[in-house]
Amino acid sequence: MSIAKAVVTGTLYRAPEKRFTQNNVAVSAFVLNIGEREETLIRVLSKRNALDEVVSSLTKGERVLVEGRLQTATVKSDDGTERRIYEIDANTIERLGEGSAPANQKFGTEEIVKFESDDLSNELINEDEIPF
Repeated sequence: MSIAKAVVTGTLYRAPEKRFTQNNVAVSAFVLNIGEREETLIRVLSKRNALDEVVSSLTKGERVLVEGRLQTATVKSDDGTERRIYEIDANTIERLGEGSAPANQKFGTEEIVKFESDDLSNELINEDEIPF
C-alpha cells in the first residue's frame, strides 16, 4: 500500500543489489538506516534507468538523500509471524557529505528545489494543475 511522498536521509546499511523481473526490467534495491540512535531500516527500490549510475556507485556506510513514494508491506517469516516493512520507491537519490556530487549535478527524475519562506507566495502551483 502506498502511503505518501517521503524525503529521508540516512546511511547505507546494505550495499545495492540489482535484479531483473520476469519482463527483464532492472530493479535496484538497498537498505537505508534512517535512525540516529537506534537502527530504523527502510528498503529503497529503484526501477528508474536514470538512477542506475548513482545506485551502482553507492557503497555501504555512505550518506544519501532519497525522495520517493513510501509504501508498506506485510511479510511472513519462516516461523509464521507477520511483520510490517517499509519501502521507498525512489524518484531521486543524492549523495550527502564529503565527496558528494557537484551541486549542479542531478540524479533522478526530479530536481530538488529549495524555497526561501518569502518566495513561496509567487511559486505555488494552483490546485487545478496538480495531477492527482
